[in-house]
Amino acid sequence: MPESSSRLVADVGGTNTRMALYDPATDEYRQLTTYSNRDHPGIEDIISRWLAALQESPPALCCIAAAAPPSGERVTMINIDWSFSCAELARQFGFTRAYWLNDFLANAYSLPHLKDTERMLLHAGASSPPARLATVGPGTGLGGACLEQINKVPYARACEPGHMGLSPATDLELEIFRVLLPRHGEIHAERLVSGPGLLLLYRTLAEIRGEQTAATSSAAVSRAAISGEDELCALALETFCGLLGSICGDFALANGSYDGLYLAGGIVPRMLDFLRTSSFIHRFHDKGAMGPHLQAVPLYAITAAQPGLIGAAHAPVK
Repeated sequence: MPESSSRLVADVGGTNTRMALYDPATDEYRQLTTYSNRDHPGIEDIISRWLAALQESPPALCCIAAAAPPSGERVTMINIDWSFSCAELARQFGFTRAYWLNDFLANAYSLPHLKDTERMLLHAGASSPPARLATVGPGTGLGGACLEQINKVPYARACEPGHMGLSPATDLELEIFRVLLPRHGEIHAERLVSGPGLLLLYRTLAEIRGEQTAATSSAAVSRAAISGEDELCALALETFCGLLGSICGDFALANGSYDGLYLAGGIVPRMLDFLRTSSFIHRFHDKGAMGPHLQAVPLYAITAAQPGLIGAAHAPVK
């Protein structure tokens, strides 16, 4: 079946799976359904149920975005005890081709197809053809990918910004590192720039300041910071934003993605107003002689509800 044919697209996370039929002729997603993974023994059961409810011809192509490390055609999930083979899915359901990509590769493939309503501009930068883009997202860890257009064909590459080194840039960050280095050794980015990292920042700041902690989760820290209810939570989130800006600047310099960087993941959309007034943008630019180059990089936050589905819809099926 030709590449332009409709395809089953899925975004498989640790908690939920979203599945739809993508029709490239109309740029339409039909029969979008969300499934709770705990109610199903595996992706095979969800595909079977989704196909049984489909009221049109089944697609011949299948592309799945999954929260799993890059591998061959067999996928082993990280946050749920699921494993599946794309070749076996193709045989079981009659797909001419089944393909998968990890969640940040899917985010990368979505970038050229995001509508203005599906992204928020954080910094305008300079206008240029989007030849090389990057996406970074804090969540359970800190993921990333980059996308390059070669002869108008998109090529995405998975990256690991979460395991890049992180350096303190303020006196307060230096104090945080003094506390954490003896306990953790080298502080890589996702140790602090992630959901668990935000909670660790909060607890470490409380230790440094000799204060008691009240928040027991990163979500609680974020909520209290955004509402202005808690000064310590606000300091933790501000520190988080500064470190995020620093690592994003390093990531853009490392892969040369000067045509745009997009923040992805579930954490960022809930804190956009706070992020915009934080030190995030300043820290992204504050890279010495390369600062003017980074000031030309457009910065966005992805606000699309289903960027994984968008990426799965547009990823080349090999």
